[in-house]
Amino acid sequence: MIRVVFMGTPDFAVPSLKTLVEEKYEVIAVVTQPDRPKGRKREKTPSPVKQVAVELGIPVYQPARLRKSEELQQIIDLKPDLIVTAAYGQILPKSLLDAPPLGCINVHASLLPKYRGGAPIHQALIDGEKVTGVTIMYMVEKLDAGDMIMQAEMPIGPEDHVGTMHDKLSQLGANLLREVLPRLIQGKVTPIPQDESQVTYAPNITREAEKIDWLRSAEQLFNQVRGLHPWPVAFTLWRGKPLKIWWAESLEETTTAAPGTVIEVKETGISVATGKGILVIKELQPAGKRRMKVEEFVRGRQMKVGERLGEEE
Repeated sequence: MIRVVFMGTPDFAVPSLKTLVEEKYEVIAVVTQPDRPKGRKREKTPSPVKQVAVELGIPVYQPARLRKSEELQQIIDLKPDLIVTAAYGQILPKSLLDAPPLGCINVHASLLPKYRGGAPIHQALIDGEKVTGVTIMYMVEKLDAGDMIMQAEMPIGPEDHVGTMHDKLSQLGANLLREVLPRLIQGKVTPIPQDESQVTYAPNITREAEKIDWLRSAEQLFNQVRGLHPWPVAFTLWRGKPLKIWWAESLEETTTAAPGTVIEVKETGISVATGKGILVIKELQPAGKRRMKVEEFVRGRQMKVGERLGEEE
């Protein structure tokens, strides 16, 4: 039986871990990030991968920094035949990459060499891509740069957002892993080097990337909104305080109003001028309040036509 160490952290990695177990590979250990404070009470919470591993009775390692940890040698001493990672969150040191005879492979949520990095699903949506996918590749000591073993494509629909694509791609990754592993074990894969001239990056989302720039087009802003939905959520400023924009629509209609100006306030949507076209806000969350549909917001608060969003007070 093939002995596998699985390394992953968020929900995205869970279907891949479950697939390894379902396919009767011997998962001898799971490596995941340390428990993190979560929620309003900031209680330490195990990662989704750890929760599944504990349920399955698989030993768990949680080094904060794998490279300089005592757990590193312990994992090597397990003598895995193969290491599988999916959204683990750290680059593996060479000593670990060299340890398993079948190598170390990664399930990555993009069509490499596009969107190397920690937020490939977000960035593909923000950029308005029509197609994305999953790549399984060998791991090297460089971010998502290893030779590719297999890819699978997934279309991005007009109503898709990070939440829907996350779920589709996590399952696609698990299915691709199921297909790849027998071939890899039998030595029947032909890895393909990535074309370095085609490399793009998807770094982790910063607070600045969440902020709406009304000078951009309505289509670009719609892609930003759905590329940050349902986490971490795009925002603008309203009367100097953050206003989260959970959902919106873009219209190609023209307006002479300055970008960021509220041009219509209705229960069906708040229309805001952009650099090109109109963004219609459908769901939002004022500072200190809960998320709500626009009709509820409009009934209870006095946003006025002519106000400018995005401005400091």
